[in-house]
Amino acid sequence: MVWRLIKSGQASSRQRDKKLTDAVRNITGFAPGNLELYKLATLHSSRATEVNGFKQSNERLEYLGDAVLGAAVADYLFRKYPFKDEGFLTEIRSRMVNRESLNQVAMKIGLKEIVEYDDRNVQLQRVILGNTLEALVGAAYLDKGYIRARKFVVDKLIQPYFDLDLVISSDTNYKSKIIEWGQRLGRKIRFEVIDIKKERNHKEFTCQVIVDDQANGTGYGSSKKKAEQDAAQKTCLALGIQ
Repeated sequence: MVWRLIKSGQASSRQRDKKLTDAVRNITGFAPGNLELYKLATLHSSRATEVNGFKQSNERLEYLGDAVLGAAVADYLFRKYPFKDEGFLTEIRSRMVNRESLNQVAMKIGLKEIVEYDDRNVQLQRVILGNTLEALVGAAYLDKGYIRARKFVVDKLIQPYFDLDLVISSDTNYKSKIIEWGQRLGRKIRFEVIDIKKERNHKEFTCQVIVDDQANGTGYGSSKKKAEQDAAQKTCLALGIQ
């Protein structure tokens, strides 16, 4: 009986490993060399495992992947727009790597199918995929090096999922939009931070837009500014502010 349980557990583990291996290959374009890195990249802190007193999750890889992703996007934009100044490049990079953009891309490439997290937390579901995408980039960097990680970012994330002409032409300062709208119509607008979740290597802010004392869009981000922009964008969409 015990032996059958052990064999069943081993078979289940092999199936999970194969599912993750196939997913990583489909998402990144290469087979994982060190699968343990990708297991860690898809393990959120809400499901962290403790090893020698240290809770293992994807937070450290998320920190690393954020830097690698930013560098890869900056490198791509620098080469694509040789006559644009640093202000333009910084703004476009910011639009591409903000939390909302990363969440959307992560959903499209299927990260929801392999990430491990506490699915009872509704708020977590709104921010976790973008964080996991950053962790995946960090894992790719450690596993394959910067050149392969950059190729993954460019070939599998930027080119298929970002219309740069649209990114450039869109005005993403939603906070300014809604403030100007409020001033024009005599509406009272304020932004409130309603929650700050502190994790090992970063914070997750939750902000809400208040219009005439009525709660509207709720946004999330790794900084107050990003959370406010996310909340403002959702409020603009909900109120039909162009």
